[in-house]
Amino acid sequence: MVEHTLRAYDEELEGLTAELSRMGGLAEVEVSDSVRAIARRDVALAQSVIGRDARLDEIEAEIERRAIRMIALRQPVADDLRRTVAALKISSNLERCGDLAKNIAKRALVIAESDPLTPLTRSIERMGELVSARLKDVLDAFASRDIDRARAVWQRDQDVDEHYDSIFRELLTYMMADPRTITSCAHLLFVAKNLERIGDHATNIAELIQYEVTGESVTDQRPKLDSLER
Repeated sequence: MVEHTLRAYDEELEGLTAELSRMGGLAEVEVSDSVRAIARRDVALAQSVIGRDARLDEIEAEIERRAIRMIALRQPVADDLRRTVAALKISSNLERCGDLAKNIAKRALVIAESDPLTPLTRSIERMGELVSARLKDVLDAFASRDIDRARAVWQRDQDVDEHYDSIFRELLTYMMADPRTITSCAHLLFVAKNLERIGDHATNIAELIQYEVTGESVTDQRPKLDSLER
């Protein structure tokens, strides 16, 4: 009976992990597509990103339901408890990534109606590629429970900050040179800020992976820029 119970719990835990991996894959696509919608001025793609966000919300709710049920009925301890709690927290971070991608897509709809600002759009696209790569790396680290890979994502947090600050200064320059660009630049600034926040969520997930695998929290200060704009 005990062996059967343990096997059933292991199967539930594996199912929870699989669902979380699926959610991660969807969030990764949402972020990439939202940036692509900005770069290509693709209204249909932006609308698709907005419509898909509800699916991430549903999966997060399902993961929360499963995790709470497992904690209540199985009363896991040690490694199993950490995996269950980490799944709850990681799903919350992924849901926020989806929300931020939806916000970017909404900005893409507005930006598509204005005159192109190609140099700025390319800067946003480069930042988006960097953030998408960090999200992919941290999800791969989660799938393989690879602490070193998760730590590498954590240590690169400053890279996203540097891109954000560079875009911030670039946008200010455009707005001061030509007030007609203020509206478009303001939307692009919100896009850059949303991307920076997605980078922060990737860093959060990296910290949760270390906690899940080792039982120890990251105690170091995150490598952040000391910037007035932040």
